[in-house]
Amino acid sequence: MSLEITPQLREELRSHFPALATGKVYLENAGGSQVPVQVADRIRDYLLESYVQLGAGYGLSKHSTELVHQAHSSVRLLMGGKEDEGEVILGSSASSLLQMLSDCYSRVLQAGQEVIVAETGHEANVGPWTRLDRHGIETRWWRMNPEDFSCSLDQLEDLLSNRTALVAFPHVSNLLGEIVDIRHITNLVHEAGARVVADGVAFAPHRAMRVSEWGVDWYVYSTYKVYGPHMAALWGRSDALGELTGPNHYFIRDVPYQFELGGPSHEGCAGLLGLSDYLEKVVGVEEGSLGRSDIDQAFEVMAACEQPVQARLLEYLRSREDVRIVGPEVDGPARVGTISFVHADKSSQVITEVVDRTEIGIRHGHMYAYRLCEALDLDPEDGVVRVSLVHYNTPDEIERLIEVLDQALA
Repeated sequence: MSLEITPQLREELRSHFPALATGKVYLENAGGSQVPVQVADRIRDYLLESYVQLGAGYGLSKHSTELVHQAHSSVRLLMGGKEDEGEVILGSSASSLLQMLSDCYSRVLQAGQEVIVAETGHEANVGPWTRLDRHGIETRWWRMNPEDFSCSLDQLEDLLSNRTALVAFPHVSNLLGEIVDIRHITNLVHEAGARVVADGVAFAPHRAMRVSEWGVDWYVYSTYKVYGPHMAALWGRSDALGELTGPNHYFIRDVPYQFELGGPSHEGCAGLLGLSDYLEKVVGVEEGSLGRSDIDQAFEVMAACEQPVQARLLEYLRSREDVRIVGPEVDGPARVGTISFVHADKSSQVITEVVDRTEIGIRHGHMYAYRLCEALDLDPEDGVVRVSLVHYNTPDEIERLIEVLDQALA
């Protein structure tokens, strides 16, 4: 689907993000995006008008209880999860949710079983599974080919066996930027009788999630990287959830609350509803009417906004003989606007420091993909230079960055 993204449309979308009016250029969005005013207003209104505990019998408490319930439903719709197929668990971060999930599995897996972990993963979806070795669960590494930056499906098939309990991998590496074939991977894992734990953190800001369609067992993303409050969400398929017992108090049996120790942030839940308000603006539908097809359309608009900006930056980096892009040679719909590179002579830290002085925010380092940097023979502390754009970034901002990079790389 080809969409015309006019300067007027870009400005209309940007007008909902007050931070963008300051003149600063935000190109470290993979670490956390800006929020639209709708999200901030929802949080403010909740804190000032209905900041009460849930579960009491009076009216305001019932209102707040319903708000938290609506937030779960809203995120399930955003993730493309069918109501009768699973539940959304909310927490403070993807790291905390995946550690919680690993702890739950530690009580049901048996010594001698195996977990397969992709070397391209963020540590949030690597460390919790490797630590299962204390329970006799063996880690098997799905290694990356440093020539093309991929974890091959042939290698995965060789690793899978009747001892495999689960496979943990990123839908998009937060360094490499390529979108992997999540449905194909999930089918292979399920044929072996194992579970899938997919990290969607680097995918979710750029494309519509479809967890039911993909058939995944577990899928996590960070809501603060998708224009929302600092929280995270974990989709669990019903049969996978049924195999585990959550960490909450023993008398709490309701799902998802059984997996939400202490409960999610209530004001954060209000902010999650504000994201729906913003998506309604993106596609121009009536307030309170956002449906699944509207979400798909909104992310089509956002992806179309990103594509020319992403293409221009990749074109520039490829034009320089002193720069190596860290990631597959893919473009367009096959990747997202998370672009990493290293320079032949200059350290990533020095390059980033020069850019930072110009009110343009980028980042250097391992981005918590520490093991991936080691596999690429990079010093993890210096790591890569990462530029990560989303739909509110503009061609003018990229030209401004390129002008600065010309100086920083000279």
